[in-house]
Amino acid sequence: MVARVTFDIETVPDVAGLRSLFELDAALSDAEVAEYAFQKQRAKNGSDFLPLHLQRVVVISYALREGDKFLVRSLAEPECSEAQIIQRFFDGIEKFTPQLVSWNGGGFDLPVLHYRGLIHGVVAPRYWEMGEGDYRDSRDFKWNNYISRYHARHLDLMDLLALYQPRAAAPLDQLAKLMGLPGKLGMDGSAVWDTFQAGGINSIRDYCETDVVNTYLVYLRFQKMRGALSADEHEAELELVRRSLGELGQAHWREFLAAWTG
Repeated sequence: MVARVTFDIETVPDVAGLRSLFELDAALSDAEVAEYAFQKQRAKNGSDFLPLHLQRVVVISYALREGDKFLVRSLAEPECSEAQIIQRFFDGIEKFTPQLVSWNGGGFDLPVLHYRGLIHGVVAPRYWEMGEGDYRDSRDFKWNNYISRYHARHLDLMDLLALYQPRAAAPLDQLAKLMGLPGKLGMDGSAVWDTFQAGGINSIRDYCETDVVNTYLVYLRFQKMRGALSADEHEAELELVRRSLGELGQAHWREFLAAWTG
């Protein structure tokens, strides 16, 4: 079985970068710097959503499905700096050459990682391979790489299910709940910055991890729909996820399993 990594990231405003770019007074608090950037963005297009290169990565969560294992892990502050978080994520791709699975990873997560990785000098040759490198299987990457929108080495489920039409995209939370999956449990992306300022990085990590597992479970249903998994194989995969999460024992997984009805 090819290793499969389902992933998601969480970001906060790059306060240090914003201070530098806008030459802001050092006496301003982080919250005031971020609010200045939000106001500029609202004046520009009516949204608080900052450009991707101005968003700092504080968590990458991932589910690894390999062999007989299903593991959920996070790379997160304060244990790692942003540079370490991103480098270690790409180091995993270097080691396993997994299929990547995401929800809107092509529209958000990966471009953020590209910009922030570039800022920090991250090295990721395997990820950027497009058939011209020195790897033994480089030719394969000409026809199936992580970069092309229409290749499966990175499968952006949201993009594919919408047939690459932004207006057809569905929110993960709503689709998951319609499928009997837990969806988001008491938190969403709009709360990340406030939670981060309050010191709630553990809550952000837990939220990111549950989003990853929601995405993986939608992926399994998609695999069943397209005939890649039989009904029995699909059920066996679900049981592996349930058992693996139950063994972790943390509160967010107990809540997740209790909310999982489908």
